[in-house]
Amino acid sequence: MRANILNTVLRTAARPAVAARTARTTPILARYASGHAQESFESFSDRYVKFFQNAEDLFEVQRGLNNCFAHDLVPSPAVVEAAVRAARRVNDYATAVRIFEGVKEKVENKSQYEAYVQELKPLQEELGLSLKDELYPSS
Repeated sequence: MRANILNTVLRTAARPAVAARTARTTPILARYASGHAQESFESFSDRYVKFFQNAEDLFEVQRGLNNCFAHDLVPSPAVVEAAVRAARRVNDYATAVRIFEGVKEKVENKSQYEAYVQELKPLQEELGLSLKDELYPSS
């Protein structure tokens, strides 16, 4: 095994272009990975509220939802409201319902989900939105 490692090191040293290319891409990846590490929850929420307010089509709304829900946090009620309004603005009822399903999966327990639903109840009534739990009580 020691010989295999030595051969790999010698081959890499013999080809400086490979070593230079590897050295050049590593810092860039580190920058991308840590791009939002310094962002506060408030600035995260503001950024996504603005994003959903400006979303013009279904693809953009769904792309924003994928990015927003990919983070290791539960979006604020303001973000959820902006996302639901955006989904209804682009006339996609199913995505609006699924946003609540996404919140249900992200929260730690049922009481947190119920708090979101209660806070966003006026929005549901305004937009005529029924949740999956209301449509299919047994699931």
